[in-house]
Amino acid sequence: MSWSKVILSVLLLIPASWTRDSRMNSAIDVAAESYAKGEYEQSIKDHLAIVEQFQVQSPELDYDLGLSYHYAKQDDEAASYFDKATIAPNKVLSSFGFNQGGVILGNKKEYEAALSKFKSALIQDPFNEVARHNYELLARWMQRDQERQNEDQNKPEPSEFAKRKKAEADRLVEQFRFQDALQVMSEALQQDETVAAYQEFIGSLQEITEIDKQ
Repeated sequence: MSWSKVILSVLLLIPASWTRDSRMNSAIDVAAESYAKGEYEQSIKDHLAIVEQFQVQSPELDYDLGLSYHYAKQDDEAASYFDKATIAPNKVLSSFGFNQGGVILGNKKEYEAALSKFKSALIQDPFNEVARHNYELLARWMQRDQERQNEDQNKPEPSEFAKRKKAEADRLVEQFRFQDALQVMSEALQQDETVAAYQEFIGSLQEITEIDKQ
């Protein structure tokens, strides 16, 4: 699948409750700066330092770590932290976590699981337009993919006559004679139903000839 249009929600979430003293403020600033610069390996270290030095445990921190791991191309670790973020009392943050988990699963081609994550994101926050876009995009792609698979399974085996006509049409296409190629295939289809095995090719010829007429 090529569904690179899925959207990442890239907000770095730093709650005010973390900022209880100057040393912690400084650590938060360092973590935010390394993330903003795209230094994701360093951002991971800086965020983990907040956990270790100040014993901070929060869904916001889990989400930030998930983003840093994701952009550092460590998706297994990222998925773990996004899962932790999904249990946040804050429904918006929980929705972000589900969406990002769905993106990771989609990239791993685990489409059913990804779709479930996007759906959960919308359940948590129906106004999460990023998750809605991802859900609708993936759902449409999966439906079209299933339709293509069904079409492939139902395609007839082309006869020798059909293969000859396809070869003839291919030669015409090489000469940019698209209308003639379409006519060859259309007439052949009337004589032999197995020419339908090349329906996608015929459809492409129809599209090209329509453009030429404009």
